[in-house]
Amino acid sequence: MKNKFLPVCQEDLQERGWDQLDFLFVSGDAYVDHPSFGPAIIGRLLEKQGYRVGIIAQPDWRSTSDFTKMGRPRLGVLVSAGNLDSMLNKFTAAKKSRSTDSYSPGGQSGLRPERATLVYCSRIRELWKKTPLIIGGIEASLRRFAHYDYWSNTVRRSILIDSMADLLIYGMGEKQILQIAGKLAAGSKISDIRDVRGTCWLSASQDFNGDCVEVPSYQEVSLSKETFASAVKLQYLEQDPIRGKCIVQKHSANYLVQNPPAEPLTSDEMDEIYELPYQRTWHPMYDAAGGVPAIQEVKFSLVSHRGCFGACSFCAIVSHQGRIIQNRSHSSLVKEAETISHLPDFKGYIHDVGGPTANFRHLSCNRQKKQGACKNRQCLFPAPCKNLNTDHTDYLSLLRKIRALPGIKKVFIRSGLRYDYLMAGNNEEFLAELCQNHVSGQLKIAPEHVSSTVLDLMGKSGKEVYLRFAKAFQHATQKCGKEQYLVPYFMSSHPGAGLKEAVELAEFIRDLNYYPQQVQDFIPTPGSLSTCMYYTGINPMTGKKVYVARDLHAKQLQRALLQYRNPANYQFVYEALKEAGRMDLIGYGPKCLIRPPKPDKSTNNYKQKNNNNKKPRRISPARDKKSR
Repeated sequence: MKNKFLPVCQEDLQERGWDQLDFLFVSGDAYVDHPSFGPAIIGRLLEKQGYRVGIIAQPDWRSTSDFTKMGRPRLGVLVSAGNLDSMLNKFTAAKKSRSTDSYSPGGQSGLRPERATLVYCSRIRELWKKTPLIIGGIEASLRRFAHYDYWSNTVRRSILIDSMADLLIYGMGEKQILQIAGKLAAGSKISDIRDVRGTCWLSASQDFNGDCVEVPSYQEVSLSKETFASAVKLQYLEQDPIRGKCIVQKHSANYLVQNPPAEPLTSDEMDEIYELPYQRTWHPMYDAAGGVPAIQEVKFSLVSHRGCFGACSFCAIVSHQGRIIQNRSHSSLVKEAETISHLPDFKGYIHDVGGPTANFRHLSCNRQKKQGACKNRQCLFPAPCKNLNTDHTDYLSLLRKIRALPGIKKVFIRSGLRYDYLMAGNNEEFLAELCQNHVSGQLKIAPEHVSSTVLDLMGKSGKEVYLRFAKAFQHATQKCGKEQYLVPYFMSSHPGAGLKEAVELAEFIRDLNYYPQQVQDFIPTPGSLSTCMYYTGINPMTGKKVYVARDLHAKQLQRALLQYRNPANYQFVYEALKEAGRMDLIGYGPKCLIRPPKPDKSTNNYKQKNNNNKKPRRISPARDKKSR
């Protein structure tokens, strides 16, 4: 068989001698056969179990013709909007259309619809009303409950109801899809599959299995922001595979039922997933368009683990991958590094070894094995837990093995080092080797803010931790004789951040003598605590009120303050400082952010002032005599 990609057309089926697919996967992303792309993972995993799988990537949703090109599948249709929520993929924080889409061939925008999961499902239901329809991916996962939608500024129903799908897979879906596929292949009806962990389903009655937590209904959270916040808190606290309970939320006559999260993958299971026969590139049908840009960030990178016990409020990882770390073995990662080193365009550089965070390689503490992540306590915030395992030995050992491989010149770390975790333990040896071997001139980290008000709401450590790390990093860099720099990322307009907090951050940036090229405006995406704060003005975990900058101009002022050196931002910075009562920062002193505005030469005041300042004109005696 010449074509080693998963089938994408009828010709591919004929080449394999197949008359019908078992599963059809419809994706909002272009088809890239790489383990950083969901359709590739799920497709390859099903393929290994003997199922016939085909992929329809970015179909034309304006008709049903693209959806039928490989026929009706025997067991079911799987739908994902792609690696990003389709609304986030299309719109910026200012709700403007993005000009490019890195998950589409040639970076072309407009190849997927808004709310792609709903649109694709609508077309599939037009074609095959009784074929099992299963939705998953980040869009479905984070919209599984009644949720706030930033782009319409409304509370929307669960995506399971609006999509008319039979099942919703939330989180990373490998275990779920294998169980569902096995049951369907054995003859079970999709309506009878109700016991798979990591899935959501609909019930017309209150007859639920097991001990469930019922949260306020869609109707209730739509009418009251306080009720919305309380529902989010209940949902958040149960997102744990060890201690989490079933969650129920009523939607009109039906009940949305979320089974507890899927059990964590073992290292062997993770290894199996990442060692499937991926082609590690885009499908050849995109060659003419120049390929799919998104692969450039991951092609020479290694995913070492999943999950994050950092649990930042603005991040949806807790709702999607959870707080329990699931890691791959050293041997599997070394094997993948060797595979990468033989790719024809490999230049000797592994771009990253990490996951949602770089240096979380193991459980945060031993109690998680049996009791799960703590329900009412975070591992790193407000201070590192006394039970936190801060040992970096395993990660350091892994990096040493990979960089020792033939053909590998450098192994970089780019996936976001948690410096607060690093500084919480005795990790001088790791920091020394990090600076010596794993920084490409710049190390990107994310303090996000410096205001204690904002950081408390973010669930992030204080600025003093960043300053301690910056000092330690500089010392370690100088000791190894290199010139390397930290590149801190900051976020504007997060809940809790007003002009006062934005000015505080701008002053911090000034004192660092740093000019941020990129500043991320907070975007309220579904599934995070910060999004709940944005919509309700309430911290769901405490019930306390939170200031929120919702006006686009107010957000523009905050963003401009963080890039106050940009001449294009001058008027916004001046307005922000004036409104904040910080005119002391306008002037010529070393602590000033901007200089005073230049006088407007077109005004009468300016002309009168300058006329008054002019010296009397001297007239020569000859001219004076002539004039007389």
